[in-house]
Order: sequence, then C-alpha cells, then structure tokens
Amino acid sequence: MNSRFLKLTAIMAALMLGTACSATRTQQSAGEVIDDSVLTAKVKAALIEDPVTKAGQINVETYRGVVQLGGFVDNAAAKNQATTVARSVTGVKEVRNDLEISSPQATAGQAIDDGTVTASVKTKLIDDSTTKAHQINVETQKGVVQLTGFVNSNEAKTRAGQLARSVDGVVEVRNDLEIRQN
Repeated sequence: MNSRFLKLTAIMAALMLGTACSATRTQQSAGEVIDDSVLTAKVKAALIEDPVTKAGQINVETYRGVVQLGGFVDNAAAKNQATTVARSVTGVKEVRNDLEISSPQATAGQAIDDGTVTASVKTKLIDDSTTKAHQINVETQKGVVQLTGFVNSNEAKTRAGQLARSVDGVVEVRNDLEIRQN
C-alpha cells in the first residue's frame, strides 16, 4: 500500500511539474522565455552595431519569436533599417515595427514634461490590478504616449490605453500593445 501511494505521488508530481513548465496561449514555457530573451538580446546587439539605428531609441520585445520594435526614431531610414536589422537575426519569425518618427527636437522643458508624463503613466499601470506594468513599455514625446509590448488580453490592452489617456499632459495615446497569441 505504501509503495502504491509513493508511485501515485511521484506520478502526480511529474504531471504537475510538466504542466507548470508547459506553455499556454498567454504563458510561455521556461525554454520559450529563455529563447525570446536571447533573441531580444541579439536584436538589441545588432541594432547597437548598425550605423543607421540608434539602439537607445528603440525598445525591443519578443514573444515566441515575434519581435516588436517600439519607441521614437529620428527618421524613416532609421525605422526601415531597424526592421531590416531585426529580420536579419537568426531565429526571428516576424518583426512588428511600431516605431514612430519623432518630430523635431524637444526643448529641455518638454523633455522634463515628457519624463513626468511617462512616470505618471507607469505609476497608473503599476497601481492598476488589471494591468501587468512589467509587460508594457511607455515612451512619451511631446505629450504623445506610445505603449508597446505583449499583453495577455484585449482587455489589458484597452485598460492600459484608458489609464494612459487619464494622465494630465497626455496629448495622444498610440496603443501599439500586441496580444499574446499561440
């Protein structure tokens, strides 16, 4: 009887462990997370090495081999080159380029205001129980807020946009969040 109980317990533990490590529609397995982290790092490194792109302007997120580029870049050439660079990285299945072309340089005061808006949006995302702030990148330029990253549902995407719009100083919200898919 004791032997049978131990076998049953071992089988149950193995099943639970297998379930905990397997992927679902919105959650990745440990291996997928590592693979996506490696792809993100490779894309960032390639952007740093490229003479046209300014890697500091570009957010890179990866989910199941799909790379999303977000942020504000100086011109169309930099936006197009970022796509080319990301596609050239081995293992990248698809590139979603949500980069925005920035308007002429902001003043120091505008940069401070944009920093305050970004911090306020991030704070609202953190304080909200329905959004997972760590999944969302926030960039602001001249009061235009861009949200990028991968979220689990359309509701989370919509809620993040609503929260961003509710912040004082936000002129426009560009909600480029992607829904995690299989």
